[in-house]
Amino acid sequence: MEGSAAEELEAAERVVMRWDSTASAASSAGGGGDDQMLFDGAADRAEAERFLRAVDDLRRLAPPPSPASAGSPRRASSAAGGGALQVAMARLEDEFRHVLSARALDLEIEALAGLSSLSVSSSDRRNSDATEAPPAGDDDDSSSVSSSVGRRSSYRSLQSIREIDLFPADAISDLHAIASRMAAAGYGRECVQVYASVRKPAVDSALRRLGVEKLSIGDVQRLEWDALEAKIRRWIRAARAAVRGVFASERRLCFHIFHDLPLCTSTAIATAADDAPFAEAVKGAALQLFGFAEAISIGRRSPEKLFKIIDLHDALSDMLPDISDIFAASKAAESIYVQAAEIRSRLADAVRGILSEFENALLRDPSKTPVPGGTIHPLTRYVMNYSTLILDYKATLSELIISRPSASSRTAAEGNEATPAFPDLDPADPDSQLPLATHLVWIIVVLEHNLESKASLYKYAALSHLFLMNNVHYIVHKVKDSAELRGLIGDEYLKRLTGKFRQAATSYQRTAWLKILNCLRDEGLHVSGGFSSGISKSALRVRFKAFNAAFEEAHRVQSAWYVPDTQLREELRISISEKLLPAYRSFLGRFRHHIENSRHPELYIKYTVEDLEIAMADFFEGSPPPPHNRRRSHG
Repeated sequence: MEGSAAEELEAAERVVMRWDSTASAASSAGGGGDDQMLFDGAADRAEAERFLRAVDDLRRLAPPPSPASAGSPRRASSAAGGGALQVAMARLEDEFRHVLSARALDLEIEALAGLSSLSVSSSDRRNSDATEAPPAGDDDDSSSVSSSVGRRSSYRSLQSIREIDLFPADAISDLHAIASRMAAAGYGRECVQVYASVRKPAVDSALRRLGVEKLSIGDVQRLEWDALEAKIRRWIRAARAAVRGVFASERRLCFHIFHDLPLCTSTAIATAADDAPFAEAVKGAALQLFGFAEAISIGRRSPEKLFKIIDLHDALSDMLPDISDIFAASKAAESIYVQAAEIRSRLADAVRGILSEFENALLRDPSKTPVPGGTIHPLTRYVMNYSTLILDYKATLSELIISRPSASSRTAAEGNEATPAFPDLDPADPDSQLPLATHLVWIIVVLEHNLESKASLYKYAALSHLFLMNNVHYIVHKVKDSAELRGLIGDEYLKRLTGKFRQAATSYQRTAWLKILNCLRDEGLHVSGGFSSGISKSALRVRFKAFNAAFEEAHRVQSAWYVPDTQLREELRISISEKLLPAYRSFLGRFRHHIENSRHPELYIKYTVEDLEIAMADFFEGSPPPPHNRRRSHG
């Protein structure tokens, strides 16, 4: 080695050895030592720059270390061959760790949590001509509770990723300077290990502060649904913030520190660039994060889970392009993107499975107790509200539901009789209906069949018809009240439902009132003799008594029956009154004088037309009739 080069090498070694981390005591003249760092934000930058130049000179002038020593450089003795370079690497490793630990900026979790408002559905994102809508929060925020659909804005915002500065610019410059020297000297593995040892806990801490819990798949699947539902809402918010804020910022940090490192011959970092440190720092947290969604995707399927699982599916679909941007380009981290995509696929399978399970559960609903008064069955309310909620997720479900109800789903559960063929399920032109629409029709058809089975549980045939009338009327109005549901189901099927409602109302009136109206017929009252003809007073007395008894029984029983829709209740009363009151008025007008001229007319003519009209107001109120002060026709 020429004199000048030897002198340069010796000078570089002196600079480096003053900062030997393994020395028992630092040189006071050099100002080095364990209690003072070269790369300190408040330190004199001149010494740090001098140290880096010395490291560059050592690499340029010193012979390369042997493979054995290069493989374990940490805390090597300064007396060993090439010891100065190893001392330099040990010092840089300490400096790298110090800057990572001491210079990190406080992470504003509130700012990250704001990323949860950038929620858009995958279906809306596909509508490239959609206009940007104001973002809406999650469904447990009071400001957005009023609109479950409002959470869908438009296509994915290009600004959904919000990279946050994790370190000041000068600290990143120092980290890059240190990493580049370590990688160039073949110490890339050590650099990555130090980086991961500091940033991994920082990432874990950020996710904890966002509310991400460390739950195993078993832990998640053991939770009660109410608790799990709340955790899904929190997870969606936390996942958006974690992906778009924490992971994206970590990716950018790694890029700035490691992106242009020279590839080295060591396999430790030969293909790493910025992939290895990023993957090492975030992979565990990402797998933990997405493990929650995975547990949901493979959990037990039940109807109440459908909408939260769709929320989870939509949130993951919305994040997937960001996850791809952040992870898929990295050889070391692309498995995270693959996992997220697979989980979304399993969530889609869960959605399809839950809808099928809902249909099957409806088909085999075991309820054997009739609801009091023939009112709307809780199952009817549940199914129609469920169907209405399905429409809030129409965009996603129209994409995920790609097949119509299978033939096997048209038979009752094992052990029951086969259900009817349900021809109403089959439209004239099947291709004209979305599979989702066919499922909605199928759900209502099965509900109708179920209601017919429940109607047979009633003691009174008239109450069976009233029950069907109430429930089909509720279904019809639920369909009519939702333009979207009506559009999917179609006017033809709605017309058939309306016809079924009217048929049930007519059947009720005929069954409940035909016997009473028959009491007001003339047949059987006339008698004829050899020289005269007239009215049989005894037959007339029997007829009046039969009418009174039948009406009183109807009043007693049907006042306890219930028609919850006020307009339908009034229309039904009017319809009955229009048949009963004129018939009674006519009957009374024709025959009352035959009774009033007899003894004790009050035993037979107990009601005026007005009395009946007043009594009709008690019908279908769902409670026993109150006592009435009836006016007597005999005065």
